[in-house]
Amino acid sequence: MSLDSVKQFIAEHAPDLSIIEVETSGATVAMAATAFGVAPGQIAKTLSLCVGEQVILLVARGDARLDNRKYKDQFGAKARFLAASEVEKVTGHPIGGVGPFGLASQLDVYCDVSLRRFSEVLPAAGASNAGVRVVPERMAQLVNARWVDVMQHENAAESLAG
Repeated sequence: MSLDSVKQFIAEHAPDLSIIEVETSGATVAMAATAFGVAPGQIAKTLSLCVGEQVILLVARGDARLDNRKYKDQFGAKARFLAASEVEKVTGHPIGGVGPFGLASQLDVYCDVSLRRFSEVLPAAGASNAGVRVVPERMAQLVNARWVDVMQHENAAESLAG
């Protein structure tokens, strides 16, 4: 069902894009990068978070970690992940297949600026073995996402030293 909702979304809103399905699972960033033949950073991981009682989705580069201070400054609350048992109910996608397209309910979507380092990223498409290659700006536009800066920069220690 979840993959079908993404296929329908793409057909209606971005028919020039195609969903890539592979034989192996891409349930983790490393597995997805291998399965789809891209760098781990190009995997656009989608995090399901709670801000108060509201669920939001945060799409970020696959190899980045959440920066708790930046997150709290942006959202006014400590980062709290949606319970694993709730993810599929709220998003319509199973864990490992959550992406910003074809959601079961209306959710606010945020894209981290870390995605802009790539000309193309690959968010999941409703199943752990499905993804969509898309330009980060286009992905954000398709899901009406806001850009935020809440992830750690991979060379933060180097830039502080230099």
